[in-house]
Amino acid sequence: MVMNNLSDVEIIESVKKGNQADYSVLIDRYKNKAFTMLKRMLKNEFDAEEVLMDCFLKAYNNIGTFKFESKFSTWFYRIVYNTALTKLSNSKRIIESEMSSIDDLHYLQSNYNADDFIKADNSLLIKKIVNELPPKNAAVVSMFYLEEMSTEEISDVLQISVANVKVILHRSRNLLRDIIEKRNLLQEII
Repeated sequence: MVMNNLSDVEIIESVKKGNQADYSVLIDRYKNKAFTMLKRMLKNEFDAEEVLMDCFLKAYNNIGTFKFESKFSTWFYRIVYNTALTKLSNSKRIIESEMSSIDDLHYLQSNYNADDFIKADNSLLIKKIVNELPPKNAAVVSMFYLEEMSTEEISDVLQISVANVKVILHRSRNLLRDIIEKRNLLQEII
């Protein structure tokens, strides 16, 4: 039987039985989406790669504690999210720069404007705009729109209520709209 056709549960059970090489299937399955989420939260590709490796190691080392109460993806994204927050909090102690509130719009000021995107691909433009969101907002937008996770799944990952997820999504949409309007980027996206 080909490993790629197995469910996450079957692969985890195989890894728990000592087939360590089977874990690579889970890595292949989740590395791209987790990396994208980390890049949006950490705003740095190098840090995202480093944290991603750390996340897969944490998940592997703790796979014995996985109780199948939620989907593996939810459990893994919780590890990714929390590890990213830890990285951000450590970075904040070293360099006082990150904002602490989504209301601090000065954070959303950018080094580029609409002229930079005249020939840009819309998806690239949208990704750059999403990357300007505060880390929690960028993570929620990534999980909801790119990973197509439900608000319930996101609430499990972030360990907050579904109502709070909806509030963050609403605020994120407003922030995105503000960025687009502030830079007159609407014509670039349409």
